[in-house]
Amino acid sequence: MQKLTNCAPSSTESNRLRPQAIVLAGGLGTRLRQVVPDVPKPLAPIRGRPFLEYLLDYWIGQGVTDFILSVGYRHDLIQKRFGVRYRQAHLTYVVEPRPLGTGGGIVHAVRQCHVKGPFLLMNGDTYCEVEWRALKEKAECCAADGCIAIIRAPQADRYLQLVVEADGAIKQLTKEKACIGDHANGGVYWLHADLFRSFSLEGNVSYSLEHDLLPTLLRNGRRFYGVEGSGAFIDIGLPADYERAASVLN
Repeated sequence: MQKLTNCAPSSTESNRLRPQAIVLAGGLGTRLRQVVPDVPKPLAPIRGRPFLEYLLDYWIGQGVTDFILSVGYRHDLIQKRFGVRYRQAHLTYVVEPRPLGTGGGIVHAVRQCHVKGPFLLMNGDTYCEVEWRALKEKAECCAADGCIAIIRAPQADRYLQLVVEADGAIKQLTKEKACIGDHANGGVYWLHADLFRSFSLEGNVSYSLEHDLLPTLLRNGRRFYGVEGSGAFIDIGLPADYERAASVLN
């Protein structure tokens, strides 16, 4: 099995114009275990292909070719399936020493791979069609610390509600579940690596990006904006949504 140990991206001019992308693929996937018992969520089969293939294909289609996969549970299966190259993309694996949560996984990946500047972030069990350049441009034009892909909640009581102002500024990251049609978090982000340098991974801590890190950053005066995605969206975390994925993904 191939395992990449060098996290440094290519230094060519063309690659400098493209973002690094961190994919959070380390979760235990306990809610999906009843229908996909033997593999981590990113490898859950959709029409004979692992979900992660659809995710990588979409972002490679936008020119992203440098992916850092933050992995944990059954990471050996993901590495064996994809290796260090997928199509024209370069894959790096950062293995969590223990379950760190979505936020802790980002902190660990940023440190291990010495990520500098802004990067694209996505959940390894969520497919959300949004242009990464739109996220980048919104963050830059608003002098924001980050940008979040927004969806309109397709179901009630499933996704975290976002309180968004008319200009796209995210006023609040609530712990409330969105009603159908409310603004909700689409699970794709444009963020600056410096946001995560002050968070410690010492001891037995774990962080949720949605519940811990982003609310803390907002309270500390960091500014985030949102861009609404206009394409397909699916989160395969629940069995019913996993079954629906075959009708959403091409």
